[in-house]
Amino acid sequence: MILTCIEEKTLKTFGAGMAIAGCGSAAPAGVLTNDELAKVVDTSDEWIRTRTGIGQRHLTKPQETLSHLAVTAGQQALVMAGVEAESIDLVILATSTPDDLFGSASKIASLLGASRAVGFDVTAACSGFVFGLAIAAQFIRTGVYQRVLLIGADVLSRWVDWTDRGTCVLFGDGAGAVVCQASPEDRLLGFELYSDGSKNDCLTLSYQGQPRPVGEMAVAAGTYGAIAMNGREVYRFAVEKVPEVIEKALYRANLTAEQVDWLLLHQANQRIIEAVAERLGLPLERTISNLSQYGNTSAASIPLALDEAVRQGKIQPGQVVAASGFGAGL
Repeated sequence: MILTCIEEKTLKTFGAGMAIAGCGSAAPAGVLTNDELAKVVDTSDEWIRTRTGIGQRHLTKPQETLSHLAVTAGQQALVMAGVEAESIDLVILATSTPDDLFGSASKIASLLGASRAVGFDVTAACSGFVFGLAIAAQFIRTGVYQRVLLIGADVLSRWVDWTDRGTCVLFGDGAGAVVCQASPEDRLLGFELYSDGSKNDCLTLSYQGQPRPVGEMAVAAGTYGAIAMNGREVYRFAVEKVPEVIEKALYRANLTAEQVDWLLLHQANQRIIEAVAERLGLPLERTISNLSQYGNTSAASIPLALDEAVRQGKIQPGQVVAASGFGAGL
């Protein structure tokens, strides 16, 4: 997905295009470092950093909710955009870990005070935010809605097996949000979506049912298991397909990799970020990474990293950002 930033003053007149007017993010206060994790599972700070680039992760407490994180990130995005919650037409929540399996977007819209907004969830795991951005663009470009709040949020710590060092070292909790609104000039320059369901079992959070008798028949009853991953296959998929998808998006945008100012990938593994940058011919100085501080926050990772980069002054108006999500699905 290829984006360029735009100054707010150019967004006053609605048009047929889409632009991001503001962003925000949130993470739980609780932090689990690699050294602390090494006390409960056979691992070490060196082992984790060498293989993933992660130094710590933020984890929610039992009483904390995904909705709270999402609302905090959404509020920040609204403030940066300079708009009121009542002006939002649609709230899209990209998550695989809602507080309610029926969906949490409508509740979040209500908590934000977005009383006019339609709300729905998008489940696409680590790619959820970029899928949500493509969806928001279609609503805006067709004139159905003028302002969309897109939130990527996950609390994967709920579904981690803390005895499995292959997965428990990776994941953290967080949320990120952007305000998308109609603009005279379209700032979503191009996108390409791709899935390979034949490798679905490489990264899963699967339902585990047990038969339960109901009268003379049996029905399934149960819960979901823990996250399971074939790390080697996910790595191969990302390193092969992410550069390919970005190049297709660049082609649609009539751009080359040399014109990309920032590469903003899903924060899953530092080695993946480096490998994709190398294949695209981009120097590491032009990649955005906060993986060491947050770990893999799934649908939250791209908007969380985007928000930090904007607030730190790295990403500036007029610059081109190539973003890609990848992971479960695949």
